[in-house]
Amino acid sequence: MNKFFEAVANVFRIPDLRKRVLFTLGLLAVYRLGAHIPTPGIDANRLEEFFRQNQGTFFGFLDLFSGGQFRRLTVFALGIMPYITSSIILQLMTIVVPTLEKLQKEGELGRRKITQWTRYLTVGLALLQSFFIAQTLQSQGSSAGGAFVHNPGIGFSLMTMISLTTGTAFIMWLGEQITERGIGNGMSLIIFTGIVIGLPNAIQNIYTNVFETRQWNPFQLLVIIAMMIVVVGLIVLVERGERRIPVQYAKRMVGRKQMGGQQTHLPLKVNAGGVIPVIFAQSLLTMPQSLLTMDWAKNNTWVSGTLGAIASTQPLYFILYTALIVFFCFFYVSLIFNPNEAADNMRKHGGFIPGIRPGKNTADYMNRILTKITVVGGLYLAVLSLLPEIMIAGIKLQRLPLIGNWIDNVFPRFLLDGLGVNFYFGGTSLLIVVGVAMDTVNQVEAQLIMRHYEGFTPRAGRIRGRRSSV
Repeated sequence: MNKFFEAVANVFRIPDLRKRVLFTLGLLAVYRLGAHIPTPGIDANRLEEFFRQNQGTFFGFLDLFSGGQFRRLTVFALGIMPYITSSIILQLMTIVVPTLEKLQKEGELGRRKITQWTRYLTVGLALLQSFFIAQTLQSQGSSAGGAFVHNPGIGFSLMTMISLTTGTAFIMWLGEQITERGIGNGMSLIIFTGIVIGLPNAIQNIYTNVFETRQWNPFQLLVIIAMMIVVVGLIVLVERGERRIPVQYAKRMVGRKQMGGQQTHLPLKVNAGGVIPVIFAQSLLTMPQSLLTMDWAKNNTWVSGTLGAIASTQPLYFILYTALIVFFCFFYVSLIFNPNEAADNMRKHGGFIPGIRPGKNTADYMNRILTKITVVGGLYLAVLSLLPEIMIAGIKLQRLPLIGNWIDNVFPRFLLDGLGVNFYFGGTSLLIVVGVAMDTVNQVEAQLIMRHYEGFTPRAGRIRGRRSSV
């Protein structure tokens, strides 16, 4: 523990690192100020009540990444989601658009151009989303039993579009400034801040349920704490995990110098996609549930029955969720890593994998390893995302046809009905919190070691990736 406090003190002894840390904290404080600036013309109390009743829908999903600001519709209500969506769209378009693919290979100048286009697309998406939000608030309010908007009309729509789009652009600028002049990734830290701000309320809820209302017994409290420790340990283990493929470079003469001859490795991360597969899968499954808030879907027996079959806690929901996460893991990995291209570049530079012939055999070998670790990474994300839902409401296996009655009599109740644990940090949010925290600590560690100071892990010298045997 003394080493940890010494490392924290070292952070503030280095002038440049101290300025970066304080600059980052200052901009994050500015971001939090936006949580208290409401969009004009909104009945905040009625809107928050609506979100409380629709937590499992797409509205609740958006509220997670805005740090709870979407339910209050502050000027930062859209959060960083338009920027994330724009980045993903342009990343996907580099595959099919030759101009973008060429810009991506041009180095720093090309990346700056793509970043500029990302900003323009972010503003366009924010305008589009804010327009639909304004129209939904004016129409949904009357059907929900009351008006969300004090003075509906074109004036309210324009004011909402300007307020929310300006807030998104400002958040985008804050994130870029943190990345450039602060410490850590600015966009990730903004999402991180929006999530951890709910930690005090989560602790207060646990205290109330255990010691005041007696809703939870000591056993349930121990289960919560144990699950949190296990899940955090699992995240740290897998996020640091990688499969290292040994690569040997042959010796060759370049002029009068002998080049090559060294042995290195090609690292393949177990969870290369991060939280993106979960975001894609969750957004696809929450969108149909949002339709159940509309009258035409409620009144149609077939539509309501179909959407109810894939609702949260239903067996079909868990199956589809897992399948979508694994699919998007493969999809995203195929975008960021091409075994054929990697094998070709390795061959051109005189590299080879011991025991594997260069060319197609090398590409097939890397593809087999990548397939195995991607399946493991996808299942890890699925377990991490579904575990909180099981703890909250369980899996309704008793609703399965033919064997439902037998399951209801044999299976334990905590599995079927859950523990009623509504802890704040769910799978997606916990993955983001732990991942961003590790990346930020890595950057601070690198800054300390570069200036010959001891970091947070003095024995290892730095935070190392785990040598995986998957």
